[in-house]
Amino acid sequence: MAAAKANVYEMVTTRIIEELEKGIIPWEKPWTGIRAGAYNRVSKKPYSMINQMLLKHTGEYATFKQWQDLGGHVKKGEKSEIVVFWKILEKEETDKETGEKEVKKIPMLRYYNVFHISQVEGVKPLERPFAEVEPIAEGDKIIVDYITREHIKFDECASNEAYYSPSSDRVVVPMKEQYKAINEYYSTTFHELTHSTGHKNRLNRLQTGAVAAFGGEEYSKEELVAEIGSASLMNMLGIETTKTFRNSAAYIQSWVKVLKNDNKFIVSAAGKAEKAVNYILAAE
Repeated sequence: MAAAKANVYEMVTTRIIEELEKGIIPWEKPWTGIRAGAYNRVSKKPYSMINQMLLKHTGEYATFKQWQDLGGHVKKGEKSEIVVFWKILEKEETDKETGEKEVKKIPMLRYYNVFHISQVEGVKPLERPFAEVEPIAEGDKIIVDYITREHIKFDECASNEAYYSPSSDRVVVPMKEQYKAINEYYSTTFHELTHSTGHKNRLNRLQTGAVAAFGGEEYSKEELVAEIGSASLMNMLGIETTKTFRNSAAYIQSWVKVLKNDNKFIVSAAGKAEKAVNYILAAE
């Protein structure tokens, strides 16, 4: 079940790079469990964002033992996939100055091996309990509810750029009429709204009150958070697009380079994006 912390990060990063090198942007696939994501067969709960990116299939997954307990068995020769989770280890330390003992909580990344239902015999798939949505109307509701609740200045105007300004707490996006497909308006807007969750009065993710310099490490990290956040909201509403302009060799290679340089990068970004999406949706 468990492995050394660094090894799990390496496993996660290798899996994401593998998808990127196939020309697949893993954070743009459905993952919420509302429509077509991967979820645990026993708990019926969708997996976290990072696990949705790691898993190869949508639908039901479970551990070897969970499938056995359900009366099924994994087919001979089938290979498992991994889902990761945080385990909190408690370590008692003594303060050198005061001599007082304190318990420190250390988060460690761990993993389970899981199998998809297509790899299992003796268990029938569940009927999918996922509700349909009205995509565009729901998209507008998310935007309006969030900017109203957070008092964010929001300008949809004739513009050649989209951005979030932390100093003025303002989002600017081009008018709906400027996009070739209306879905891209929501993709762009959700990207900028995800940035806005990093404001010091919200999740306090943006350093020094401003978006980091273009091309730098902090810029890349924040951009990946916004990419995953936007893709998650799009997938959640069922209005995701292929974004073919992003599936270029240059785009793919830029992320491969970033991930190869820091194997904790994708785990960190996915966790921050999940917090950002929950913040936008006012979810617990």
